[in-house]
Amino acid sequence: MELYNYNRNTILVNYLYYQVYFERCVETTEKTARLARDPVKEEGDIIMSKADSVVVLDFETTGLSPDNGDRAIEIGAVRIENGEIKECFQELMNPGRRISSFIEEYTGITNVMLKDALPCKEVMHKFADFIGGDNLVAHNASFDKRFLDAELANISRKYSGKFVCSMLAARRIYQDAPNYKLGTLVRYANIPTDGVFHRALYDSEMTAKLWLAMLDDIDRRYNMASIPFKLIQKLTKTPKRSVHKLLERS
Repeated sequence: MELYNYNRNTILVNYLYYQVYFERCVETTEKTARLARDPVKEEGDIIMSKADSVVVLDFETTGLSPDNGDRAIEIGAVRIENGEIKECFQELMNPGRRISSFIEEYTGITNVMLKDALPCKEVMHKFADFIGGDNLVAHNASFDKRFLDAELANISRKYSGKFVCSMLAARRIYQDAPNYKLGTLVRYANIPTDGVFHRALYDSEMTAKLWLAMLDDIDRRYNMASIPFKLIQKLTKTPKRSVHKLLERS
């Protein structure tokens, strides 16, 4: 009996050892695959994503705040990979009620257009799949983040990426710009335009081009070809007078 217990315990220990070994091998393989798709700089176990590989998004909404019951009526987004726009997402969504004439005029989205659109929950499930674990950029990001958080909370979905505001970044990089509205910054950076602002996909495309222009300017001024996303996060919280020092030593 003692010999039997000894053999059984030995088998159990060996089983647990190889189970842990196998799980670590799988984890290593998955990490290697991620690195192959998107070469990055590591800090401990934290993978530091690049600023030129993000999802840029824009919402059109029924009003200013989901806390007041406002809902999204359109989502537009572009995926940037290694500095190139690779994929787009655009969907109208039915908020379940009529929108005001002001919102119709401001966005160009009418109640007739929304009548046959998919409900918010269906569109947001699709969008959650689209963004995956990518980091996120928006112009005046606090607005878009509130609506993204609220709409995903309605369907019990979450996202793991981090947000950066392109408007806050522009305040540091283009300190001489007349103002920081998206249209003004696009003209200031000499980005060609051929559409109408205040539609989600067009605004996200213009924000993406502005984002890439800012990264190019940082590279040109500071010889920084590979810019970590975390650096831009830090930049947006840095006082204007300290921006040069931050980028110079990075």
